[in-house]
Amino acid sequence: MLKSNLFLALVFVSFVALADATDQAGTYIADPAVNDLIIDLGLRESAIASRDLPGWSPPSKIVVGWTRPGSLAEYQAVAPGVEFVMVESVAQARKEAIDAQAVLGFCDEEMLARSPGLFWVQVYSSGVERCVANPTMKSGNKLLTNGQRIGSPALAEHAIAMMLMLARGMDIYYANQLSGEWKREAQLDRADHLELAGRTLLVVGLGGIGTQAAKRGHGLGMTVIATRNSRREGPEYVEYVGLSHELNELAARADVVINTVPLTDQTRGIFNAAFFDAMKPKAFFISVGRGGSTVTDDLVVALKTGSIGGAGLDVTDPEPLPKGHPLWAMPGVIITPHTAGRSDKGRDRLYLMLKENIRRYVNGEPMLSVVDIEKGY
Repeated sequence: MLKSNLFLALVFVSFVALADATDQAGTYIADPAVNDLIIDLGLRESAIASRDLPGWSPPSKIVVGWTRPGSLAEYQAVAPGVEFVMVESVAQARKEAIDAQAVLGFCDEEMLARSPGLFWVQVYSSGVERCVANPTMKSGNKLLTNGQRIGSPALAEHAIAMMLMLARGMDIYYANQLSGEWKREAQLDRADHLELAGRTLLVVGLGGIGTQAAKRGHGLGMTVIATRNSRREGPEYVEYVGLSHELNELAARADVVINTVPLTDQTRGIFNAAFFDAMKPKAFFISVGRGGSTVTDDLVVALKTGSIGGAGLDVTDPEPLPKGHPLWAMPGVIITPHTAGRSDKGRDRLYLMLKENIRRYVNGEPMLSVVDIEKGY
């Protein structure tokens, strides 16, 4: 009787453990931390299993670029029998990818054209505009995944930090600090130090970054409105979700605008003279999306004429921003060199996602963060 009860207990524990390692779609997850990653960041799982995609086959060789020490053993553990080749340059990737079925970390036209069996490309960044511009990427059957949402918490915090700096005049005070000047009357040339509670935040692009920024803005007591490309659904802390054609109308309501959109044919140059004219004269424009979505000359004019109150820019067009460009010396402008996505936790999230996507690909399961190559995101 004791042995029978012990056996039943072990079966029950095993069943619970298996259930805990299975997501809502019934996909077995080898590492429970992956489930937390999917839920916390809202990572999207493809509706189609990779084994059902034309061109998929069990891989024998995967090329991996720019990885951390120890990751090779982790990848081999989830994909036994697969040859992993670690490379550190695009030249090495071109050479090794010729007989590979998957490449992680590189998306290069020469590499794609020379590798007839290459099916899966994993880009580490969220932006894929350069990758999908490759002709070979759009020919035949290709599976493209990216690092969307992996850096979203850091990007959102960076955007909020820029907003707070401008609202509290920190840019002026820091400049005074560098020159050793104690100036309580800073002559900010904009409204007095702002309290953000009760003011309106417009998040343009309610995706991974935008959702994280909206959550933080709401936490500061702001009224959050947003736009997205094709649907109006949003979290409960977003008061209103508009479509892309409502952008300028919503800009007129906002005290702060945060740009988080990817760069596509539809988003290129949407932040233009008409948009800045629609904004409130003292409103702030924060950009952590893509530089090409902003018409830089129009932004400079808006800042010079006082059409807007200030700007925080982690991305610019062109990029890098050339020395001597007017934006460098303009008051009310904060510039960082496309570093908003960096954080102490981002790389851990990236490697966890990479390992999980390798496991899923080898087993023919639905992949995480699949890119629509035609749409570009």
